[in-house]
Amino acid sequence: MKLTFVSNYINHHQIPVSNALYDSLGADYTFVQTEPMEEERRAMGWNDEVSALPYLKYAYETPEECRRLIMDSDIVVFGGTEEERYIEERLQAGRITIRYSERLYREGQWKAISPRGLLKKYHDHTRYRNAPVYLLCAGAYVASDFHIVRAYPDKMFRWGYFTETKHYDVDKLLAEKGSRKSGTLEILFAGRFLPLKHPQYAIFLAEELKKRDIPFHLTMVGGGEMDEWLRSDVRLRGLNDIVFFTGFKRPEEVRSYMERADIFLMTSNYLEGWGAVINEAMNSGCAVLADAKIGAVPFLVRHGVSGMVYADGNSAEFLKLGTALATDASLREKIARNAYRTITEAWNPEEAAKRLLLFAEGLLFGEVVAAKDGPLSPAPVIWPHAGYQYVRR
Repeated sequence: MKLTFVSNYINHHQIPVSNALYDSLGADYTFVQTEPMEEERRAMGWNDEVSALPYLKYAYETPEECRRLIMDSDIVVFGGTEEERYIEERLQAGRITIRYSERLYREGQWKAISPRGLLKKYHDHTRYRNAPVYLLCAGAYVASDFHIVRAYPDKMFRWGYFTETKHYDVDKLLAEKGSRKSGTLEILFAGRFLPLKHPQYAIFLAEELKKRDIPFHLTMVGGGEMDEWLRSDVRLRGLNDIVFFTGFKRPEEVRSYMERADIFLMTSNYLEGWGAVINEAMNSGCAVLADAKIGAVPFLVRHGVSGMVYADGNSAEFLKLGTALATDASLREKIARNAYRTITEAWNPEEAAKRLLLFAEGLLFGEVVAAKDGPLSPAPVIWPHAGYQYVRR
């Protein structure tokens, strides 16, 4: 079977699955990158691994070769680019295609009322509702967006981003956490300091825990437009001795912080389509506290079991749950162990690649081979306003 993945650019969230697919298919697997990577992402280290990848081709360097590859492959997974010209010839020919998408209406499903937008969605998606075209939903709210435009009926499946999975001795991993190694709770925020990420919530929690005389450190990894404001706020609140800013760090350095952290704060809002750092934090045995509207959360987190989930924008609930995690070591350990299992048993690149290959092989024989749960299981239609209730059901 010849399988080709097409996206705007490859990054360290996609490389692990691609490596696993290449391990299985060899030269029959190709990743076609359609545009150069953004400079900001290059500066964050996303491009460092790319040059050595044996399966990577660039559509802007060898366009005709890539066009033929996309047309002739048995299965093409297409996502992460608005350039329909790369895939339209294949769709028109009725070749089996698996689309891969984040949300259509991340800023609000009310945007579906746009006649111009609906026409484009019809052109790109809805007109293929009865064709051999399937959708991988990179986020829990993706299926509801495509349900609005009546695309992919009974052909939408759970998917996401799959970061490199590390296998630990869990007892040893948890023994290295700050609360057990030094008696000081370690709390971590890692991401860009942008309004949609709500990094200020981490500072609010730090102030609350200090009032309660709980020994802890808060490490803020990242940077961005809110950097100076956050540092100033920490000084004003008298938190300089317990809140530390590191600037941007390479992915492997971020993982080392996660391995020491007891609690990981995932405070983005509904604009976070997936949020791959949650995979890494759960894999690192962190007790994650996350906003319900983040795309990965309803797929990865069971409230009170593999993480804690608060309603989008509800800072009071965030502080309540954060305090509960900070003061209950047994709760943190239970969540950390279940989070680790969630990633190592299902939501990891090797398992995702295996399920994708089984799914693709089934399609070649006219069958839909879906998983019962996790990646490649049928994606439920979860409306954004109901995500909090879904996660806490």
